[in-house]
Amino acid sequence: MVGGIALSVLIVMTCISIAGRALNGFGFAPIPGDFEIVEAGIAFAVFCFIPYCQVNSGHATVDVFTVGLGKSFNRILVAFWEVIFAAVLIFIAWRLFEGMQGKMRYGETSMFLQFPIWWPYVACLIAACISVVVGIWSAYDRVWAIVLGRDTRPIA
Repeated sequence: MVGGIALSVLIVMTCISIAGRALNGFGFAPIPGDFEIVEAGIAFAVFCFIPYCQVNSGHATVDVFTVGLGKSFNRILVAFWEVIFAAVLIFIAWRLFEGMQGKMRYGETSMFLQFPIWWPYVACLIAACISVVVGIWSAYDRVWAIVLGRDTRPIA
C-alpha cells in the first residue's frame, strides 16, 4: 500500500509538473527538481512492491521446460530460487546500508533541491529490510513445502 501511495503521488506530481511546463507562458512553472523526487520515489516504491510480489509468487517465471517435470521437481526448483532470491535480497540490503553510510559520510546532496542523498537510501533500506524478512520466510516456506510434500501456497 505504501509503495502504491508513493507511486500515485509521483504520478500526480509529474502530471502537475508537465502541465506547469506546458502552461509556462501563463504564469505556471514546472515543479523544481521533479526528476530528483521521481528518482528517489520510484526506487522506494520498487522496494515496497518486492515483499508483496514475493508473498504472492508474482515474480516473472519461464516454465516452458519445467511444466512437464512434475510437482516434486518444481517444488525443489522453486525452493532453490527462493533461497537464491533471499540471499540476493540480503546482499542488496547490505549494499544499500553501505551506500547510505557513504552518502552520509560525504554529505552528498541532490543537484537542484539539495536534500541529502542518504534520505532516500534510508527509505529504501527500510523497505529492503522488510523484503529480506519476507524473502527469508518465503525461502523457508518453500523448503518446508518440500518436506511436507505439498505446496503451502501457489507456486505461480
